[in-house]
Amino acid sequence: MSQLFCGAGQATGVPTACSTCTSQTRQAGLTRCPTRSRLDAFRDQSRGQASSVIITLFGDAVLPRGGRIWLGSLITLLKPLGLNERLVRTSVFRLAQDDWLEAEVQGRRSDYQLTPTGRRRFEEASRQIYAAASAPWDHRWRLIMLVGALLPAEREQLKRALFWHGFGELGTHSFVHPGADLGAVFEALEAEGMAPLMPRLLPLVAANPRLPITGSDVDMVRSAWNLAELASDYAAFVQTYSAILNQWHDRSGAPSAMGDDCAFLLRTLLIHDYRRLLLRDPQLPGVLLPTGWPGHDARALCKRLYQQLLPASERHLDHHLQLASGEVPTPSALLSERFGLSDPLRVWL
Repeated sequence: MSQLFCGAGQATGVPTACSTCTSQTRQAGLTRCPTRSRLDAFRDQSRGQASSVIITLFGDAVLPRGGRIWLGSLITLLKPLGLNERLVRTSVFRLAQDDWLEAEVQGRRSDYQLTPTGRRRFEEASRQIYAAASAPWDHRWRLIMLVGALLPAEREQLKRALFWHGFGELGTHSFVHPGADLGAVFEALEAEGMAPLMPRLLPLVAANPRLPITGSDVDMVRSAWNLAELASDYAAFVQTYSAILNQWHDRSGAPSAMGDDCAFLLRTLLIHDYRRLLLRDPQLPGVLLPTGWPGHDARALCKRLYQQLLPASERHLDHHLQLASGEVPTPSALLSERFGLSDPLRVWL
């Protein structure tokens, strides 16, 4: 196993830092280790994010290795993030109840994997998380109009579901998005139990004819979405992970010698934090975004740091991600599709 880095002391449970951490911190002229700061911050509020980070780990690390993991292995991987065995077991049980995970019993042990619904949910997100670049806009708007009455509870359920698909709200009877796959959205709504609402929803595709003295596409954006808070959160993401990326290179630009275990923990939190931002991001085309949109910097930073962390984090998974049978699944070509990487397991120089 690699040297413990910014993990919990074996005897005391107090976070410690390895010599590499302090060395790299000094080289970067820092008084505090950015990596340790992020890990400590997560540990302080990890209980409230346990289920979400488990889904991140399944989607990011487990899916490329066959999609299954032994519960004991999951507990081992998450323990350094401050998630104890009881919390992991409780969270996995709840995720199974919510149709995210399902168990496959192997003797006295159990493997867990994403359900078909859980896999679909993460794959929808992964198309945004690992995209090499934003797709071009066809200058058409996707609308979902209410053409029948909904009870207040039904409308709130629909609003929440469409929000997670990136839709903005226009008035009380319509929702809008510049590029959503309407067929996939309605399939997702049906899978989430909203089939009875379908006859009261009308999907439309519309284009702006750009007549004189009329509202613009940008006016539509301002009416449907409030991007200020999201922009602030993207900027905070960039600030946090820029410092970490700088720390993970020495002054010559060569990769850091930090531990494989720390690379895995950082990779997990990187995708966890980025995924949570994307769940709130309508993924508007660049022509509709404010000038200097920090989401662009966040995507570029996430890609670069992911590339940096991937080889070391995969080595860590080679040692600690097991099935109930004891088998160690190997990564598939799925990794090579992320961020448009041709060979993501090479050493990044």
